[in-house]
Amino acid sequence: MPSKSQGDKRLVYRKILLNLILIVIVIALWELTARLVSSRYFPSFSDFAKAFIEIATKGDREGYTLWEHAGASVLRVLAGFSVAVAVGFPLGIILGLKPLIYDSSRSVLEPIRFIPPIAWIPLAIILLTGYSRYIFIIWLGAFFPILLNTIAAVKRTNPVLVDVAKTFGAKKTTTVSRVVVPSALPEVAAGMRIGLGVGWMCIIAAEMLPIGGESIGIGRLIWNYTELLRVDYILVGMVTIGLIGLFMNELFLQAEKRLFRWRQEISL
Repeated sequence: MPSKSQGDKRLVYRKILLNLILIVIVIALWELTARLVSSRYFPSFSDFAKAFIEIATKGDREGYTLWEHAGASVLRVLAGFSVAVAVGFPLGIILGLKPLIYDSSRSVLEPIRFIPPIAWIPLAIILLTGYSRYIFIIWLGAFFPILLNTIAAVKRTNPVLVDVAKTFGAKKTTTVSRVVVPSALPEVAAGMRIGLGVGWMCIIAAEMLPIGGESIGIGRLIWNYTELLRVDYILVGMVTIGLIGLFMNELFLQAEKRLFRWRQEISL
């Protein structure tokens, strides 16, 4: 009888195989459809691959390689995301522990939450300069998922755990740091993962407009080739966005699994 670890490995290999098969099917359908349509605005996978290799090795029309564009975008996202975590996490803990403060501030927080981060770009251009504009847009995108998940996680802390800590004479600060925060962390991490995804989408949109006065970034790469109607190069940027997003999400998921091994996953 196979052990649980062997069964888990087989399941992982099966998932990888199924994903590879799906990728091959999608590529084959893409190539076949492009050949049937035969339009310059519907490039084949072969055209996409050629454009990808060219930008990755030689660079775009301004001399920047795909890796330089991707690196610039990722660094901007990580900077803005870090600020969002530094502000959203402690503020979420406070508002979660003090519902009266949150209820008293909802009239301000909620309307701001529903304003799309992209709508703030004109103000960012007017009020901020250079790199801080990108940081601001990313912060807006990532902040509210982190804040709201943290508030909800704190409120869902098991009261029994808090009562036990009080029974043993734990101070309020100790109860928060040793009971409330550890209990909330899994849900907070989920909010961070969502915030990172939103921030990634925001930076791509922001880079399509030269709000930082720079011509590098995946969003800028896409916009430059949109003006030239080069769909194959546009697709290079789009696919790169998706792959980097997938990588960051998977990295976050693996970190969650390692940090929160005590959580039991349920599958039907």
